[in-house]
Amino acid sequence: MIDTHAHLYDPIFKDEIELHVSDIKAAGVSEVWLPNCDLASWGQLVELANAFPEFALPMIGLHPTYVKENYQIELAALAKILAEQKVLAIGEIGLDYYWDTSFKAEQIHAFETQCHWAMDNKLWIDVHCRKAYSDLLLLLKKSEYANLSGIIHCFSGDSREAKTLVDLGFMLGIGGVITYKNTTLFNDIKEIPLKNIVLETDAPYLTPVPYRGQPNSPKYIPLIAQKLADLYEVSIEELIQITDANANRLKVASGY
Repeated sequence: MIDTHAHLYDPIFKDEIELHVSDIKAAGVSEVWLPNCDLASWGQLVELANAFPEFALPMIGLHPTYVKENYQIELAALAKILAEQKVLAIGEIGLDYYWDTSFKAEQIHAFETQCHWAMDNKLWIDVHCRKAYSDLLLLLKKSEYANLSGIIHCFSGDSREAKTLVDLGFMLGIGGVITYKNTTLFNDIKEIPLKNIVLETDAPYLTPVPYRGQPNSPKYIPLIAQKLADLYEVSIEELIQITDANANRLKVASGY
């Protein structure tokens, strides 16, 4: 299995990272893709990627909630790294209006700047979107982004938004939320074919049932896979085969 989005470089894992990686591999996870947050997190991320080069694959980007007054300085520093560093994708980038809209214009500018990084480097994008799907769709529908593809990480939109994003060439990242008792997520994605779905954990966040309330780990991705297999009425083996193939298409597209 491929976990397409996990912050395995988070300090919560650092002291026992060898043990965590061993447990994750024992659970059947072959790769963990690492989304970046900002310049500070890049150092931790690349250290992990270098330590486990076939297992932990790096992305680079400025997360929307880290877009503040100094965002252009952050972008310039990350762009310099990108020019010299092989990465899987540009991410985690996007829009987040949940906590604060003070930097809405800056978030949009940062997102579009990084979309151009992806196009210039023939990479895909890993997109964070929270309470901002209307603006995200307006941006992604621009003709200049017609060839962009990637993953909408932790998809939380409605069925119309799901279909529109898939039609635009994006896959939907599904994680622990699908296991929550009161979630409506499956109702929003059940018309989306499995060829447009990838697995993720967003570890250490969004821990699936029955471990909710504890730190998440990529080792729990089988729980997400099983829940999706049940909902789509396919075997877990077929579910894993399809979602891994989806993830690998992106990996091949970026030449990683």
